[in-house]
Amino acid sequence: MTPTARQVASRTDGRPAQQPANQLFQPANAQQPTGRPGRQQPGQAATTRSGGPPVRQALEPCAQQGQPGSGGEHLLQNAYGTRDRAARFYRDQVLDRLNDDMVTFVGRMEMAFIGTADAGGECDSTFRAGPPGFLHVLDDRRIAYPEYRGNGVLASLGNISENPHVGLLMIDFIEDLIGLHVNGRARIVEDADLRAETPGLPSEIERGGAPERWVVVHVEEAYVHCRKHIPRMQQVPRDRDWGTDDVRRKGGDYFGARARQGATR
Repeated sequence: MTPTARQVASRTDGRPAQQPANQLFQPANAQQPTGRPGRQQPGQAATTRSGGPPVRQALEPCAQQGQPGSGGEHLLQNAYGTRDRAARFYRDQVLDRLNDDMVTFVGRMEMAFIGTADAGGECDSTFRAGPPGFLHVLDDRRIAYPEYRGNGVLASLGNISENPHVGLLMIDFIEDLIGLHVNGRARIVEDADLRAETPGLPSEIERGGAPERWVVVHVEEAYVHCRKHIPRMQQVPRDRDWGTDDVRRKGGDYFGARARQGATR
């Protein structure tokens, strides 16, 4: 199994070691329950920060019921008194697939925020956008999104190659002011391979060329993001310089990093 942030306690690449979750915050009367695939499983007892004996009783019901969420979520719910409220949300809103309304929502989205992490838990967030349909629902358990030629860093794909867990957030800022979270496991699929098995896959998404590859996300959790703090925005037309490598036209040095580095050399 690919290690996750909670499974990797040390690094050899010079970056700081990741502290295990049960050392970051651990109420003395709680244990880490089961949660999303790849998270700590039942029977792996938690300890107190002082290294005291394992404690099980407080969160065993969550583990036995197989509720969604991470061990850290349940620890803090117990510590801060939100366990019942969270249980209602899990029961009423968290699905393990896309329902019909979610499929329709994804199909009209023009942007998504995507979170990934490498095997050591070093995180990256990114933004993907395109016309409606660029987020392609393959079925109620799979969403695919395209990857085009970019800056060559491949930060998200590199993370996925080490750690398949991803989080997608899609927000409608214009009409319904609502969001959809989709958490799951991702795999990288070359364009020709996915196209061979998926009739109707978009070939050109306003960019003058086919995607180089796709990320296929296998849905494990899907749930609403409430509208309370979502601002209303207005969509306006704009011209885009697709395919350009001109730094000025694409805003590649907007924050002046390259210019300042050049001035100090």
